[in-house]
Amino acid sequence: MTCRVRYLLLCLLAMPLPVLAAVPEDDLWLMLEKAGQAAHKLNYKGIFVYQSGRTVSSMQVAHMNYESGEFTRLMSLDGLPREVLRQGNDVVIYNPRNEKVMIEKRRVQSAFPALLPGMSDRLKASYQVRAAGQERVGGREGVIIELDPRDKYRYGYKFSVDREFGLLLKSVMMNEHDEVIEQVAFSQLAMMSGAEGMDWFRPNPSPGKTYEMQPEETVSPAAVAADGWVVSQLPPGFRKVDQVRRNVPGKSTPVHHIVFSDGLASVSLFIETLGKTSSPKVGYLVQGATNVYASTLDGYQIIVVGEVPEDTVRSIAGAVSFKK
Repeated sequence: MTCRVRYLLLCLLAMPLPVLAAVPEDDLWLMLEKAGQAAHKLNYKGIFVYQSGRTVSSMQVAHMNYESGEFTRLMSLDGLPREVLRQGNDVVIYNPRNEKVMIEKRRVQSAFPALLPGMSDRLKASYQVRAAGQERVGGREGVIIELDPRDKYRYGYKFSVDREFGLLLKSVMMNEHDEVIEQVAFSQLAMMSGAEGMDWFRPNPSPGKTYEMQPEETVSPAAVAADGWVVSQLPPGFRKVDQVRRNVPGKSTPVHHIVFSDGLASVSLFIETLGKTSSPKVGYLVQGATNVYASTLDGYQIIVVGEVPEDTVRSIAGAVSFKK
């Protein structure tokens, strides 16, 4: 963390609330950007608690920048002892099932506390930033920074940033009524040193169980327009950030997967051929912060999923058309 950001965090903690409101927006955006970088650069371990709707779970995390790169280990502390090991962009999941431990490889995904992206002009155009006080999280002193949506197509966020190390301590997602719909926060946090080595970066053994590698889905670049698909108009602030064709085990035809983002919130669009025996899915579902909208078009199944309001998933689904 730069000296300027640390100085800003210390100053914010010392300010009364009326003065906090006058902190320049550029300084607040800078602190959020540095918090995103700190999640990748710092060495730390701890326990965080995730809550979405009625679902509550806790995870143990360890992260280190070592000689050969960035390493992360996540382990669920509730239910089955699921583990996730990440080295750079490679992610491997160990998932116990009865007498077996299934091993699954996936594409890299962001996870707490590495949730904050770079602060682009597009992001700033979609959210209003403001300082909102201080709070203690997991035994650490933090500064609260809120992002208020400028329209109905995204949720609001409240972030707590550690005043000493600049690391994200807590993330809260709020709907249009300022109700909490999802949150994740450290309950324990400590810094690690490189002297601790890398013995922690391995799965816990499961005696008596066999290990089995799950069939790996293949992912290849794809162009929706080349297949005749067009997404005519996206909600304000969103743009396409990824587009692939997935060959999913158990499915006879590839699944098109397109990801849209405003720089913080993301939405996935899935398009696949409806088989003769397939049961089409149509309708709307909400689970915690996640909204799902399913429809069909010209013999294809369209599903839109994202931690965004209902208007956003419906808008994207309605913008899909097929050029015959």
